[in-house]
Amino acid sequence: MDQLAILLTYKGLVVLGVLVFLLGAERLLPVARAVGGLRRVARNLSLAGLNAVFSWAVVVPVSALAASYALDWRPLWWSGWQGLLLDLLILDCWIYWWHRANHEWPVLWRFHEVHHLDEFLDASSALRFHFGEVLLSSLVRAGVILLLGVPLLSVVVFETLLALSAMFHHSNLRLPPRLERALSFLIVTPSIHWVHHHALRRDTDSNYSALLSVWDRLFRSRSATVRTPDMPIGTEGRHERPIGGLLVRPFEGP
Repeated sequence: MDQLAILLTYKGLVVLGVLVFLLGAERLLPVARAVGGLRRVARNLSLAGLNAVFSWAVVVPVSALAASYALDWRPLWWSGWQGLLLDLLILDCWIYWWHRANHEWPVLWRFHEVHHLDEFLDASSALRFHFGEVLLSSLVRAGVILLLGVPLLSVVVFETLLALSAMFHHSNLRLPPRLERALSFLIVTPSIHWVHHHALRRDTDSNYSALLSVWDRLFRSRSATVRTPDMPIGTEGRHERPIGGLLVRPFEGP
């Protein structure tokens, strides 16, 4: 457990450092004019802080427990660096389908909608989730860890890469067009993910990839919509809420 605590501490420091860098960089080189100001960022970071405490109390023990009781069936070749790469690929495919399920299953959407109610995107948006979604995700992921025998190291590495990727592709950072086009063939970039947050449901229900961009092409969920700086962000037919309203939103009616 001490080793796990060290890994998670390093993860937290890396995520915090990249968050601070992106929040600064996207204000120097923005794509779109920011709306909502510091109050919006504070709301997102408050949810992130709540989830950080919840993760230490619940999510980490659940993942550690699943890894300790994971089925021991892996062949020898599924270890070392090649095993880690395969684990990352499997977990990234899993998060694609989990994300897609959060849009297609109404009970899951009630929780995930809290993330989409943000009416602007920056790096802080990547950390804005309802704690109920965090819990449900950790339970489903625990099943994947248990069945596939995924080592805890693979989980921590994946979660770190996922957090860094999410902050990047939610960011309002303006990239050189050629660089962004080149990156988008391999990883999810802001031009891809902003369309996912377009306040138009057919675009919201597309572009589910989290790390590698290949999954949307492979499973035919890539939107043809091109991001524009004035693209409305949010949830079609709904508006942002104060933090209290966001916390109770999943338990209200449709």
